Amino acid sequence: MEQTETLLALFSRERVPLNQTELSLTLSISEPTVKQRMGEIYRKFSASFPELDNHQGAGKSRILHTKLKQKYYQPSQPVVAPYPEEFISIIEEKIRRFCGRQFVFDTFQQFITDNPHGYFTIVGDAGMGKSSIVAKYVWEHKSPCYFNILVERRNRPELFLKSIRRQLIDRYQLPKSEDADLPTLLARAAAKLTGTERLVIAVDALDEVEQEPGGNLLHLPKNLPNNVYFLLTRRPYSSDKKQLLVDVPVKELDLRDKEYVDFNQDDIKEYIRYAMDTDTEYKDKLRTWIQNRSILDTTFVEQVANKSENNFMYLRYVLPAIANGDYNDLSLTQLPDGLQEYYQSHWVGMGMEANPGQLMEIALYILLEIGTAIPCEMMAGIAKVDECDVKKVLEDEWVEYLKKQNVEGELCYTIYHASFLDFLKAKREMDAKRTIFLEVNQRIAEYLEKEMA
Repeated sequence: MEQTETLLALFSRERVPLNQTELSLTLSISEPTVKQRMGEIYRKFSASFPELDNHQGAGKSRILHTKLKQKYYQPSQPVVAPYPEEFISIIEEKIRRFCGRQFVFDTFQQFITDNPHGYFTIVGDAGMGKSSIVAKYVWEHKSPCYFNILVERRNRPELFLKSIRRQLIDRYQLPKSEDADLPTLLARAAAKLTGTERLVIAVDALDEVEQEPGGNLLHLPKNLPNNVYFLLTRRPYSSDKKQLLVDVPVKELDLRDKEYVDFNQDDIKEYIRYAMDTDTEYKDKLRTWIQNRSILDTTFVEQVANKSENNFMYLRYVLPAIANGDYNDLSLTQLPDGLQEYYQSHWVGMGMEANPGQLMEIALYILLEIGTAIPCEMMAGIAKVDECDVKKVLEDEWVEYLKKQNVEGELCYTIYHASFLDFLKAKREMDAKRTIFLEVNQRIAEYLEKEMA
């Protein structure tokens, strides 16, 4: 009964477990007693969650909290309105294997508590999980949201305003607001808030916004009504470029800062353990790869975490690649170091440097130049090859780097992530001045002219 009482108190807060001092005060017992009870609790749960035994030091309560939610908490409802239809798929994808990041949510919640309104920005390199953090927050709080997506050309102020306007009108029943600007919409929505209710608007990837110089990105207001907040994300950029100039409280949480290194490492390791122990798609094959090499679980987690360089996108690619047999001829130490080396190893493995000018290269260049989701039929028409050949390249060679979506009944493809787009743009093989790509651009122009005729 004492352990049950302690466990219930431990998770009495919705988002983050109490620490030992808080438990001691809540239960009116000494901290050594709390420590003894928690030791027994971890020992009992380690039969179901072996990582509790493997984990040394602080953080066990967070692991137990996460594991209990994953095992026993099943959301009864799918993602539904008020999310815009165009963002449902990205939200579902981003939260499917979401792990950790509690320190980010706690810091944002503290910002809301301490300030009557304001802008909170999460800064981090490509692949550090910024979009997933936004998706998770939106999923849990049903917040209005907008995801700027460069590769889909969904990254302009007018599209942002149109989407947010629709969301606020529907949520707060704002009559005669179809042509209202953002400050007016926010003022009208704030007037509808009751009690302790707050309006948080989540906006992902400010660095991908396309607009003329001058003013704030997406024309975000300098002032905000009380109880209105923006949760923003962006990649790093120099201080003399795209800025947010406002007259309300602001805070930046930079995921690269030294104070967050341990938190990032813990979350990366949690993601790896989730793939090994829980993910039904990959866990069995990962286990086989690990066991065939007589690797300890703790060793696998530690070394893959180090190689990831705290990058979740690296794990998204490398763990499935291990499970699918792409690294059967390699040892653990031979896995790529970091996301860019992973991209490069795949690039070389596809023969992109040894055999330039092949269809795989042309397909990628078409995707780069078109910049929006396009069907196989269009790519085949531009490349002047059979549609089946294009589909084989996309599905067999580049599938993990592409996003598939249904556009007016047609299966279309775009490049999945900005980090891969950056990698391609930096490759000399993808230089637009090369003769082959000048020819491809000419074919694109001819194809579009033919379609419009």
